[in-house]
Amino acid sequence: MKAKNLFPKTYNLTIGWLYPELMSTYGDRGNIIVLQKRCEWRNINVRIEKISPDTEYQILDTCDLFFMGGAQDTQQEIVNHDLFGKKGSALKKKIEQGTPGLFICGAYQFLGKYYKTADGKILEGLKIFPSYTENPGENVNRLIGNIIIEPNSSTYNLKPKTYIVGFENHGGRTYLEDKSMTFATVKKGSGNNGKDKTEGIMYKNSIGTYLHGPILPKNPEIADWLIEKAVEVKYGEKIELEPLDDSLEQKAKDVVVKRNS
Repeated sequence: MKAKNLFPKTYNLTIGWLYPELMSTYGDRGNIIVLQKRCEWRNINVRIEKISPDTEYQILDTCDLFFMGGAQDTQQEIVNHDLFGKKGSALKKKIEQGTPGLFICGAYQFLGKYYKTADGKILEGLKIFPSYTENPGENVNRLIGNIIIEPNSSTYNLKPKTYIVGFENHGGRTYLEDKSMTFATVKKGSGNNGKDKTEGIMYKNSIGTYLHGPILPKNPEIADWLIEKAVEVKYGEKIELEPLDDSLEQKAKDVVVKRNS
């Protein structure tokens, strides 16, 4: 359902979609569709800027919100190589300035300090998130399945007991240097590492998470938070988005929670 336009002026947002041809293995492009439509339904003009290895790094300076999904090892190596340079520096600057973003699985790992492979090789990360990831090896099970998490109220403005649902599939175990930055607490599933009940990270206005699904169609309140933050940072003013009719999404979420409780 389209919301009324309550804003006194027109807002324009540019969403930087990082490596859509390489980092979209698990259907996470659905997150871009949700962000775009929920902006359009509220008369917020939105432009999608696809960032690829051929894109000039200056384009990142024009983006108001970032999204990056997950991929297989070969694609991740290409992206890893491309980000170590001016693109990575530009992305780090924007995140540190508060530009919001959603980084899924492999992208979440990229932004940490390092990834330790199963054979002990250290792959340097962008060192934006205070986290690191280690792969325990082929003899240890991947963390796969439906996951239910409760957002951390100290870092994320959702009401307590607002559950987030998704699907995780990762071999790496991620550890946060500061657990107060945890995006959410695991209620069902494995989360960052299957041990400490943490899931994801909240850093500045960026979210790192292992939730595929994709996450935003199942949890549109996160999309709205990202949109609000993008407007706030770009225009220097707070807005409250007109609510949309998310009753179907909520019913679907309730089913998932009930089945997995």
